[in-house]
Amino acid sequence: MTKKGRPSAAAGNKKFGGSTGGAGGRGRSAEAGSSFERSEGRRDGRNGGRNGGRNGGRMSAATVVDAPVSKNEEYVVDIIGLTHDGEGVGRANGFTLFVHGALPGEKARVLVMKVKKQYGYAKLLELIETSPDRVGAPCEIYKQCGGCQLQHMSYEAQLRWKRQHVVDNLVRIGKLYVEGEAAKPRVKEFDGQDVGEELSGVSARAEAQDDGPAHSVVVHPTVGMDEPWRYRNKAQVPIGMAIADLEDGAAGGLIGGFYAQGSHRIIDMDACLIQHERNDEVVRHIKRIGTELGITAYEEESGRGLLRHVVVRTGFVTGELMVVLVTNGTHIPNKDQWIAGIRTALPEVNSIVQNVNTRDTNVIFGDETRTLWGSDVIYDELDGIRFAISARSFYQVNPAQTVALYRKAVEYAGLTGKETVIDAYCGIGTISLFLARQAGRVYGVEIVPEAIEDAKRNAELNGIKNSDFEAGPSEVVIPRWREEGIAADVIVVDPPRKGCDPALLDTIIRMQPERVVYVSCNPSTLARDLRVLEDGGYKTVEVTPVDMFPHTVHVESVALLTLYK
Repeated sequence: MTKKGRPSAAAGNKKFGGSTGGAGGRGRSAEAGSSFERSEGRRDGRNGGRNGGRNGGRMSAATVVDAPVSKNEEYVVDIIGLTHDGEGVGRANGFTLFVHGALPGEKARVLVMKVKKQYGYAKLLELIETSPDRVGAPCEIYKQCGGCQLQHMSYEAQLRWKRQHVVDNLVRIGKLYVEGEAAKPRVKEFDGQDVGEELSGVSARAEAQDDGPAHSVVVHPTVGMDEPWRYRNKAQVPIGMAIADLEDGAAGGLIGGFYAQGSHRIIDMDACLIQHERNDEVVRHIKRIGTELGITAYEEESGRGLLRHVVVRTGFVTGELMVVLVTNGTHIPNKDQWIAGIRTALPEVNSIVQNVNTRDTNVIFGDETRTLWGSDVIYDELDGIRFAISARSFYQVNPAQTVALYRKAVEYAGLTGKETVIDAYCGIGTISLFLARQAGRVYGVEIVPEAIEDAKRNAELNGIKNSDFEAGPSEVVIPRWREEGIAADVIVVDPPRKGCDPALLDTIIRMQPERVVYVSCNPSTLARDLRVLEDGGYKTVEVTPVDMFPHTVHVESVALLTLYK
């Protein structure tokens, strides 16, 4: 990290990570970062140790008197698992403590920072016993940055944990029997929330339904990467101002990187190890040129300042490059000089775009996008299929693993060249066009009209004529297609993190396609929706987790369901 002065608290995105690299779930319209943090307990947990002492001061009014641990007390805990966001789960006097930075199998000395009714939060002070899965994080600002959560865990262990995370959700939420997994007792609920929802790899908290289905589900090993670094084709970097180390407090230059864990403070950086190297280079040049031209950064508290985010999109196959400047207003001072400076520093750039966002929001993009120079889109390829990508297009950020994920989806679809396939949540047509190469006909539906226009353009771009796309809610469009005589043999769903709309699940059950392929970016909503489909007459056959976001807690999965005969 290159220091340019004291980082400011200038924000833009109120979430705390993933803006540059991170995983970034699939909230397609929001394009917001993701915190990857437990919001509670972290802010008061960073500096609390100085005032606590070994035996703690007076207990605060918020401290739960009858809890078996006390705030500002030290304890030795055994770490028995990880939460869904990568925190260690420890036990002290039978009480659950979430410990940032700890790994399963470790024994640690911790300082309790916050106590709730039946669980609390603790700061890792010392590792007494270390897990064999622990490795040194190669990123020099890993401990400060909120973008990655698992760099301190070996990659092999990450892949095992992500599979177990999927398994645990299928068992506990989906009430499914997973092959090779014994039925396990349930853990009590804390504050109305099942702690099992927070754990992964903790054998004591999964639940299997006594009267559940007779069949078992195969969950395959997680599909990982040969080289799990530098995989992201898209950077979304919040921009702030540094305060120069001068007596008069004069403003320094532009900074950009990640939000520090649990804060709005930007950690300036020149390199992110999960980003494509060229994305890092572009951000460095944008910060330098903007500083030289006196461009100001947006300040969340006052609403003043211009530059909110820099978004960079890189075509891994084509090498094409797009730079998006997200601004707090339409007017860009010294616009021509800025464009000229970018083109001189980055002669390979194909597109320079401005997106205007004047709202007080953590959403990155606004509604207005204008091309300042070059093309409106760049192009890239996935498995030989060419895609046009605009500034706001949803396009998977890890091209190599996207191909692995979509190939598995096509395999699960079991296509022979005659089938009619419906692709719900089709986006810009990525999965649809993979399917169209082996299907009779593919129908794609997506609620975002701009995405449907992109999908039609991408089909034309690839000469694919056996696909049709329509904008609208899946639960409205698909029943109408059925009334028009379109009967699906296979339905593919690829919903955002919140999962499928209940009306869509009901539509699938009523249409009764022979196969359903569910592509998921959230194991808990996957499990919930599989339970609904199981109750509606489907059998979950197998699930394959795919590691789209190495070194983060996020995992994608693809599941195959078949109709009971």
